[in-house]
Amino acid sequence: MEKLLIASQIIIALLLSFLILIQGKDEGFTASGGSGSFSATKRGPEKVLFIATVLLGGLFLLNALLFVFV
Repeated sequence: MEKLLIASQIIIALLLSFLILIQGKDEGFTASGGSGSFSATKRGPEKVLFIATVLLGGLFLLNALLFVFV
């Protein structure tokens, strides 16, 4: 059971790192120069990447907690 949790933790960590790295770096508040005219809505692939990143982050946390209790 422990080996399965370790392997899944490594796979989730790699996928999470990949998703974070492929997201655009020049988006959001800092790209607008702080003028307050930025768009906070995510659409299309950007939204899918964001949701997948949040879900994998939650799965990573859940897996880490499971590993502590096993």
